[in-house]
Amino acid sequence: MSLSNDVIREARFNPKIKTYILITVAFFCTISLIGIPFLLIWFLGLGQYIGQRYYENISCRLTNKHLEFKKGVLFKVEKTIPLENIQDITFLENPFLKYLDLRILKIETAGHSNPGGSDMKLIGIIDTQGFKQAVLDQRDLWSSKSSPVDSAHDHLEQTNRLLQDIKDLLEIIKNKP
Repeated sequence: MSLSNDVIREARFNPKIKTYILITVAFFCTISLIGIPFLLIWFLGLGQYIGQRYYENISCRLTNKHLEFKKGVLFKVEKTIPLENIQDITFLENPFLKYLDLRILKIETAGHSNPGGSDMKLIGIIDTQGFKQAVLDQRDLWSSKSSPVDSAHDHLEQTNRLLQDIKDLLEIIKNKP
């Protein structure tokens, strides 16, 4: 098994995410006025079905080198973010999320393509704080292993050894009768 496939931690998601989806979509349908007729269909079963399918299809895992995330019902999204690109991890909470015992973990990367947004939002991870810490620890571990300073230092040491070997050979040639 290659190092990039070693799973460090797999996120587990709170089943209350289904309720969150049901109520959030209902709220936006209500405030849009056009969606009010859709609410009856939504509450009679479509909302529970979509929430259940979303919960079944969501996954996130931390590997040695990446953070991999999958979600979606009709439109599926798969993202892989290299650990060295992760710049910031933020918690989002509001009274509704707190009531459902859910948190949003927002992950931003260097040079992300969505200005003002995030590259990944993870809703409903159980032990969000522990998962965040595991990602940060693995990122720090990975960045310390592949630090450009360390790489440059190793390269400099190899060059110095090679130059020393050449110098020793030249001394031998010079002192030969």
